[in-house]
Amino acid sequence: MSLLEEMNQKATALGVPLSAHLDITWRCNERCVHCYLDHEGKGEMTTAEIKDAIRQLSECGTFFLSISGGEPLLRRDCFEILEYARGLRLNVKLKTNAVMIGPKEAARIKQLGIEQVQISLYSHRAEVHDAITKLPGSWRRTIDAARRLKANGVKVSLTNVLMTYNSGHAKAVKRLAEELGVGFAVDPTITPKLNGDWSITGLGISRQELEEIFHTEEFVGDVAEYCAPVSGVDDDILEGHSCSAGHTLAYISPFAEVFPCVQFPMACGSLREQSFREIWWHSAALSELRSVRVRDLHTCSHCAHVAYCSRCPGLAYMEGDFRGPSSQDCEKSYVRTGIPSAARSRAAGRVAGVASGLVQIAGVLHAAS
Repeated sequence: MSLLEEMNQKATALGVPLSAHLDITWRCNERCVHCYLDHEGKGEMTTAEIKDAIRQLSECGTFFLSISGGEPLLRRDCFEILEYARGLRLNVKLKTNAVMIGPKEAARIKQLGIEQVQISLYSHRAEVHDAITKLPGSWRRTIDAARRLKANGVKVSLTNVLMTYNSGHAKAVKRLAEELGVGFAVDPTITPKLNGDWSITGLGISRQELEEIFHTEEFVGDVAEYCAPVSGVDDDILEGHSCSAGHTLAYISPFAEVFPCVQFPMACGSLREQSFREIWWHSAALSELRSVRVRDLHTCSHCAHVAYCSRCPGLAYMEGDFRGPSSQDCEKSYVRTGIPSAARSRAAGRVAGVASGLVQIAGVLHAAS
């Protein structure tokens, strides 16, 4: 067992928020077509409030901290916040579009010892990336920033979110990342807006392209192993949880609101009304979330994919029930293995039942005419 695995195991057993995601603003200098955030800045936490939130996280056992937005560098106090978090010995990752990272900013990030800078890059082609961000020249500025950070010895990773706008570009973006000498991650999930608007999920890639991604070695490693169905489910899996959200992971919005995860908009409390410790240990919402084991999931616990599904309880929550399936993850499991999920099979059964009923009604009407 690796040190990280041991840390996660102990944190799970003790209920420690080992990791936290903190958005310091939702304002952004880009307007990405698939973005799930509103870009309102009114009511954001002050510098003092953000520092106090980080202090509280640290005191509760948080070690891994992701600072993001929006675009975090739009806040003039961004580097002050990063410095404060590093002063508490937190392992800090910065998530950014990087268009504001010039030579001075790159050197400062190196000086602070930021663990990693994660940058969104949507295409190897400038015109496609800029069409997605709606910021002319953003591709060039992002690439220049990645080079600056790399030259300063900062660990960089490019994240390529897949959608209809950049269909088929993933391999080329990965090659570009290799040329730059930085990491690469591909993300096929389009997240619904936090205000409940699902329209942007229509930007998701086709099943055919998703299948190509899941069956390409350079993206998933051993394709045969990755796509092989797992037979049999043991008690350890059924007694486990779908993911770390609300167990060892917390999300804090720019407005001091606490949630299980940035993709899980179930309100748990506000740091303007309670301490993080009170919310983490005594929130009714978090208590309910933690009481649910995989065996309690009304559809997924009986699914053939339960042992390896990437089911996101946050996406399930936005579909109406965090104890239920996430349709996007059901689709991924089906594309990986060719085996329909339990939820997919039930839906197909309902459609077949309705079709059969309509046929019977049509027959009755025909006989009566």
